[in-house]
Amino acid sequence: MNPWFNRLASISLVGLLFLCLAWELWLAPLRPGGSMLALKALPLLFPVFGILRGKRYTHQWTSLLSLVYVAEGAVRAFSDQGASRTLAMAEILLATLLFAGCLGHARVTAPSLGLRSAD
Repeated sequence: MNPWFNRLASISLVGLLFLCLAWELWLAPLRPGGSMLALKALPLLFPVFGILRGKRYTHQWTSLLSLVYVAEGAVRAFSDQGASRTLAMAEILLATLLFAGCLGHARVTAPSLGLRSAD
């Protein structure tokens, strides 16, 4: 089994987690001193251990979770300005890489690929 997709998912998940926290607490918060929008990073904590361990089921549902961050990044890329727009584009990139890594890992670890009929 090729661990490339799992590494991609792991790196992009951790990167997205840190980006969300840094964005809303220090880099370009909605209010000076940080905002409660930093709580958007909380759902990213749930799949961390499953992704790092290469659990197929975790990769499957995390791929759906990543689409929320793609959508949020797209909305903020078109509505925000300055540094926040750049961070939104980085969020789109990381969430898309997370989506691709999760789908790729789920595909290469599919049980049906390992079982071939003797027909």
